[in-house]
Amino acid sequence: AFNLNAFKKMGELGLLGITASPEYGGTGLGATAATIVMEEFGKVCPGSTLSYLAHSMLCVNNINANGSPEQKLKYLPKLISGEHIGCMGMSEPGFGSDAVGMQCKATKDGENYLINGNKMWITNAQYADVIYLYTRTGPNKKDLTTFIVEKATSGFSVSKEIHKMGMRSSPTGELSFENASVPAENRVGNEGDSVTHMMKNLEIERLTIAGISLGIAQACVDQSFKYALEREQFGKPIGEFQMIQKMLAEMAAETEMMRHFLYNICKEWDAGNVSNTAASMVKLQLPKMATKIALDAIQIHGGYGYSREFPLERPVSYTHLT
Repeated sequence: AFNLNAFKKMGELGLLGITASPEYGGTGLGATAATIVMEEFGKVCPGSTLSYLAHSMLCVNNINANGSPEQKLKYLPKLISGEHIGCMGMSEPGFGSDAVGMQCKATKDGENYLINGNKMWITNAQYADVIYLYTRTGPNKKDLTTFIVEKATSGFSVSKEIHKMGMRSSPTGELSFENASVPAENRVGNEGDSVTHMMKNLEIERLTIAGISLGIAQACVDQSFKYALEREQFGKPIGEFQMIQKMLAEMAAETEMMRHFLYNICKEWDAGNVSNTAASMVKLQLPKMATKIALDAIQIHGGYGYSREFPLERPVSYTHLT
């Protein structure tokens, strides 16, 4: 289940606005710092870390990067303190990877916009007070416009809770808009700016979410080394057998490769030198490596690797979703 108390504590610790401007209560740090947080959280609870990402990177970071001074002042302080929870609405029932094909539509209506459509697979949907929402405002593929939508908006609802194979501590739902009336002042930038917003934030979003995979891998390595020293077979710890030593050595080496790859690219991003391609490579490769490391950890644990008696079961079941 979603740990709301832990989430509020993150706000007290200054973690919910780690990349946001100190002017609004944020910490003012970059991709490296945000990814360190993701890695450390990912070691313990990848599901909760995914909710943290949706709030801090998909919502707070986007508003901080793209919102007007008035929008930042209105929304960021409560999001950063943990009083409010945020999410981002991009994917739709028929449009996931093809995000610019989205059909959720915003139509100008006097001083407001009327929004109609659905958003699917939205992390934090059931708890969100603020939604950073992408919509279509014209016939061309890039006629996309961003809005900040509040939970109390008339015509807005969370229509369905989605039950998942993993990441169960991260709530996921479907957002529905039926003539939801949003003031024009809640539009982020100009009409048609959404693609620019997406591209501007995609790199740091991809880098930070890869931190979950690194945390999972490190947790598996730590637990496997511990188990190999404690578990005895044939009169000695299994860590003294060459096959187990080989597996442990490979897991540790692969985790260090993940760490160096990820943080080198984070460092480049903080210096303003990263391309979308490099960030995409990080997100592509780290989950694959984490999955391999997690499967090796299961083998080292034998039957206990398949049991909930040991903590290994939690990170292993989440690797494919990061």
